[in-house]
Amino acid sequence: MARERLPASRVEGMIYLLRGQRVMLDSDLATLYGVKTKELNKAVSRNRDRFPADFVFPLAREEVARLRFQIGTSNEGRGGRRYRPYAFTEEGVAMLSGVLRSERAVHVNVAIMRAFVRLRGLLAAHHELAAKLTELERRVASNEEGIQTLFEAIRQLMSPPEPTRKQIGFSVREKRAHYGRK
Repeated sequence: MARERLPASRVEGMIYLLRGQRVMLDSDLATLYGVKTKELNKAVSRNRDRFPADFVFPLAREEVARLRFQIGTSNEGRGGRRYRPYAFTEEGVAMLSGVLRSERAVHVNVAIMRAFVRLRGLLAAHHELAAKLTELERRVASNEEGIQTLFEAIRQLMSPPEPTRKQIGFSVREKRAHYGRK
């Protein structure tokens, strides 16, 4: 993976919203870094002073259950993990680059940081769009009659016009008139 670029969509699929923060799980990070989850967690525990509680935290049982349902991991006792997973915030992931010292770790960390930045931008755009929609709703509420007229015009444009059929031959009246009958 020395110069191979990690697809952003792959990384973004591993970022979850938990406790109001975007986080990545230790098992997903271990996969990306090419190490075992146990090794990644050992490196973190050996450098505990670099990973305060707001950088990395163990998931609560309820959170594990929700994520298990969401991502489809196996249950405890059936080949699953013995310990609850750790969640790394964006800052915790950034700190991993100082702990895991390999060329792959550097490239993976760059890709992860880009994914976090991209998601932050998408979230900001979403908030901006929501604000504009709220403003539009406020304006619409004050001019409801005009909006109803607009919707009616849109509905008329959406419904196809009745096809006009060309008449083939003569109508009964035209035949009678043509042949001089009533």
